[in-house]
Amino acid sequence: MKSPITGKEMKLTKERRSMDFRKETIEIVFHFYKCEDSEEQFTTTELDEVNLNQIYNQYRDKYHIPFPDEISRIREKYSVSAVKMSEILGLGINSYRQYEAGEMPSVANAKLIQMVDDPKVFMEMIQLCATIDDKTKAKYIDRAQLIADEKNKNLFELNFKEYLLGKHLADIYSGYRNPNLEKFSEMVVYFSEKLSPFKTKMNKLLFYADFLMFKQSCFSISGVRYKAINMGPVPTNFQSIFEYLANTNTIDIFTTEFQQGYTGEQFRAREERPFNAFLFTRKELETLEKVASIFKETSTNEIILKSHLEEAWKQNEKDKSIISYKYAFDLTN
Repeated sequence: MKSPITGKEMKLTKERRSMDFRKETIEIVFHFYKCEDSEEQFTTTELDEVNLNQIYNQYRDKYHIPFPDEISRIREKYSVSAVKMSEILGLGINSYRQYEAGEMPSVANAKLIQMVDDPKVFMEMIQLCATIDDKTKAKYIDRAQLIADEKNKNLFELNFKEYLLGKHLADIYSGYRNPNLEKFSEMVVYFSEKLSPFKTKMNKLLFYADFLMFKQSCFSISGVRYKAINMGPVPTNFQSIFEYLANTNTIDIFTTEFQQGYTGEQFRAREERPFNAFLFTRKELETLEKVASIFKETSTNEIILKSHLEEAWKQNEKDKSIISYKYAFDLTN
């Protein structure tokens, strides 16, 4: 970005700052451009979003306030409009729509939204709503009962998916996203289609995609947690996840024997199982494409060495710790 004062290119600068929000003091990595001659500071719309999202994310995490995508998911599973959901919960007519768009709910309203994620509570709230006619109530209750029945019927599958990705709420270790096995699976399919990488490289591609997305937006793509091991960052429980994807014919994994005496597992896409781009936002797709392009010609050993230069790995490798997404701001790319 060029300085509006001197016309010279300005350097992107990051520094820790304390910001006030709802009577809370929150520390963030503040992003800005600095004009070296005038010492004036400037931001862009994108940088303002990164700075503000850091504040919102930490506040939501502290007070267990659901994120916009979670608020949308709760409503959509009942096939209810945002206006009707506001009505059911006794909120202002446009409140739920505004929460889905990013406005911060009060702590009380956040708890109310989380409670109706349970179909039984949702049905109780429907019954208590005096402004909805009996026919509409019956339709919503039938839908909620169907969801409750499906959940009980598929309890083993739900528990297994929680085992694979971990049962945790969105926080700094998940990139402020709830773990999403469907999106993570599609990320694996994408890199299998584009690069056919070996397993060690696949792990790094996934890490860079999630962390680069967080660097740009303060949200990961998949909500997956990563840990630091001697070979670099890897998704937690990656062995079981990859086995699951192979067993469900999501991707193929081939074992290759090398002259040096060791073997490697290579990921390849299946013709009948193409990548589903519709699960991703435009920015997420651009991030996947960027990571694939950057590492297209990078060997497995080279990407390991590169990952060892990242603070995310250096600060966590000794104890093989789960990596905080705060290290995304220190990525070398």
